[in-house]
Amino acid sequence: MGYLGIIVFLGLVTLFASFFTVKQETAAIVERLGKFHSVRHAGLQLKIPFLDQISKRMNLRIQQLDVMIDTKTLDNVFVKMKISVQYQVIRSQVADAFYRLESPHDQITSYVFDVVRAEVPKLKLDDVFLKKDDIAIAVKAELQEAMQSYGYDIIKALVTDIDPDEQVKHAMNRINAAEREKTAAEYESEAQRIRIVAVAKAEAESKKLQGQGIADQRREIAKGLEESVRMLNNVNIGSQEASSLIVVTQHYDTLHSIGANNRSNLVLLPNTPTAASNMLNDMMAAMVSASKLEEADKANYPKPPKQHGH
Repeated sequence: MGYLGIIVFLGLVTLFASFFTVKQETAAIVERLGKFHSVRHAGLQLKIPFLDQISKRMNLRIQQLDVMIDTKTLDNVFVKMKISVQYQVIRSQVADAFYRLESPHDQITSYVFDVVRAEVPKLKLDDVFLKKDDIAIAVKAELQEAMQSYGYDIIKALVTDIDPDEQVKHAMNRINAAEREKTAAEYESEAQRIRIVAVAKAEAESKKLQGQGIADQRREIAKGLEESVRMLNNVNIGSQEASSLIVVTQHYDTLHSIGANNRSNLVLLPNTPTAASNMLNDMMAAMVSASKLEEADKANYPKPPKQHGH
């Protein structure tokens, strides 16, 4: 029974050693006596115990490698660039991916360095930001051509970060700030011009309306004076006496208005009893002189006789 138990135990160990499982999105490299035998994919698999060995389990999912590169642009600006490469082991070339490359990460990094340091020195700093997609496309094309023969598929290459030197970033920020200040000044100047034009138009309209108001006021005053003279004439008061009375009345109305306004400035007016009469006499004398000048002009320059047709 002792030997039988040992044999049964060894048989069970051998049986269990013959089976193994492979996880989803994983491939197992099976070697027999140190030589490549087969690639096993997800599920329950069978191998010969003690002869077959699982050498490597390869990850078939999409992986990402981030590469940091220091390089120089055409305008001699040093930048740090982060290139993210997404790659995947080709399912039909798992053996090539395992046996042909010792370190696929180092291989991919070398190609990324080579492409970026060949492309970026051709561009100025501003163009590096504008054409980062072109750089990523160049990296992917170079890697795809080189890595596909080793069993790796390049899914995507991305330029995820461009970091210039600190002094250059400060200079770029100052340039940006200056451009924005310039734009703001232009808008402010335009707004100021619009305000000035609007004020000028409003002032012109105000002057126009003020002039119309003064003209209307004078017209109404003239009508009032005409009506007052007519009423005085109706009660047998001559035109000269009526004018004197009106002037005196307006004179004292003005003095009353000035006295009633507590904010009025000092105004010096003649306020003697003969002041109104003197002002009226001066006005009459001026009117008589103007009338004489008009009659003299008519005498010196008579109108030509009218021509009658035949």
